[in-house]
Amino acid sequence: MIAVIDYKAGNLTSVIKALRAVEAHPQVTEDPEVVRRASKIVLPGVGHFSGTAFLEQHGLKQAIAERVAEGVPLLGICVGLQWLYQGSTEAPDAPGFGFFPAMCSRFEGGGKVPHVGWNAIAVKEGSRLLASVPDGSFVYFTHSFRAPVTAETVGTTEYGGAFTAAAERDHVMGVQFHPEKSGVTGLRILRNFVEIPC
Repeated sequence: MIAVIDYKAGNLTSVIKALRAVEAHPQVTEDPEVVRRASKIVLPGVGHFSGTAFLEQHGLKQAIAERVAEGVPLLGICVGLQWLYQGSTEAPDAPGFGFFPAMCSRFEGGGKVPHVGWNAIAVKEGSRLLASVPDGSFVYFTHSFRAPVTAETVGTTEYGGAFTAAAERDHVMGVQFHPEKSGVTGLRILRNFVEIPC
């Protein structure tokens, strides 16, 4: 069972539909005990970085961290990716999970903000999450803050400079774009995540 975290912001319908399209068995939940039984976890993101407060208050942040420590694969989407980092200038007092050692920040220099639309990703070889995704594939973004390019970056996009479009370290993974809205490429990425051994 894949636990899809419901933090009461945004519409989860498209994420659930896309996961079912790749033969996954998702369960939307805000119950830490369901998370503790999950074989994989998806942390979808729409909204503000401060949404980590909901995760903290409802025991979800601890449950997710426990499962990740036990080796359970985790996928963050959009702000869900940003939550994998130490924090963000969007909400300086709201700590992220800290799985990746960097801070997210607002776009600076060139281009309209928010960044909305289809953009190409440069794919780094060896990524399990982006396996079989051709370099230069287009995916759908909508965001105002971004993660820097770091050692965990496995996919980059150029928009006022390079930023992390996808990141991965062992079984912790995230994408800044919305795979559930990115057509065949997005479904390939979700299938890759679903097929990672538990």
